[in-house]
Amino acid sequence: MGMRSWSAPNISPLPGAGLPLRLHDTSAREIRETSPGPAARMYVCGITPYDATHLGHASTYLAFDLVNRMWRDAGHTVHFTQNATDVDDPLLERAEQTGVRWQDLAEREIELFRTDMEALRVLPPDEYVGVTEVVGRVAALIERLKDKGATYEVDGDVYFSVAAAPKFGAVSGFSEQRMLELFAERGGDPAREGKRHPLDWLLWRAERPGEPSWPSAFGPGRPGWHIECTTIALDCLGSGFDVSGGGSDLIFPHHEMGASEGHVATGEWPFAKAYVHSGMVGLDGEKMSKSRGNLVFVSRLRAEHDPMAVRLALLAHHYRSDWEWTGDQIGTAAERLARWRTATGLPAGPDGRAVLQEVREHMAGDLDAPAALAAIDTWAARALAGEATDTEAPALIHATADTLLGIAL
Repeated sequence: MGMRSWSAPNISPLPGAGLPLRLHDTSAREIRETSPGPAARMYVCGITPYDATHLGHASTYLAFDLVNRMWRDAGHTVHFTQNATDVDDPLLERAEQTGVRWQDLAEREIELFRTDMEALRVLPPDEYVGVTEVVGRVAALIERLKDKGATYEVDGDVYFSVAAAPKFGAVSGFSEQRMLELFAERGGDPAREGKRHPLDWLLWRAERPGEPSWPSAFGPGRPGWHIECTTIALDCLGSGFDVSGGGSDLIFPHHEMGASEGHVATGEWPFAKAYVHSGMVGLDGEKMSKSRGNLVFVSRLRAEHDPMAVRLALLAHHYRSDWEWTGDQIGTAAERLARWRTATGLPAGPDGRAVLQEVREHMAGDLDAPAALAAIDTWAARALAGEATDTEAPALIHATADTLLGIAL
């Protein structure tokens, strides 16, 4: 199943043992140890491809790349799945505005996303799945929900009834008032006439004139947003997978509603053992978003700068923090990259094993990348000042930066 992914960077195993990874689980409201079996299973929500990868996306995908790397370092294999929402209202609107076929627009932007991810050395998913490839599977899952008595129709559109979801609210912990506000802001339709409850959400949108549609037991149409990810995660990973990830704007409604769909369909809870969310990236005091048009694109940055400097600029912020992009950050990252490259090119340096241990500890504690970077900074400064007790250190620090942080020196 799935589209072409992208090519994987090589990962060199490091000496010694990796540490168990602790992550902030939104649904538990605390930092907890992830305890995967031999194979760790992770689903990360992908892009809606009507625009290229901006820094907000890149920041999210880097966070989950660090999860992937830390699990591998701790001896797990990782089963990683990602989707691309390659049919959706914003994509159709953009295609119409620009006079491009929506399929061509999606394909172009997905290809740009692949090249961005490859340049940033993000490990590729095992399955990279376009929604258009699994519409039949989505329709089958909606039928399962219907058989459980969890759905109803409004003018041909199929809705999930929130009354059928006993765990609804467990992921976000939000009040109903907050849920209603966010649902209205983030693509929901709380005010629609004929719905039983304002928070009931769309599973299948009946065909509208001029829109793409697929056949189903409910008539021609296309899937709603949340059910797509639920279908792909269940098909590829099964219920009770280790981490469901994305930006903090997915906590509600996307992850909340997906969790209830998975729960009702399978009878199993939790749908994901941990819900992990990255912060939002802003520019000049505003969240970076397509609707505001204030995007900084990865492809433009990497045309002018080493992609490893772009990656370092992002890793300088803790994945859960909301932060502002300013133009000087790339220069600071480029200087850091140059210092690391010079230091790891020396014939010897201070003890490297202590630094590897420090980086592992920082990263195992909810991915504290800024502290891990500082540990390597300190080593580099000492190496450049002439401390040269360990001839193996430069190669070990080079491997540590590469394997755990994804920085190729």
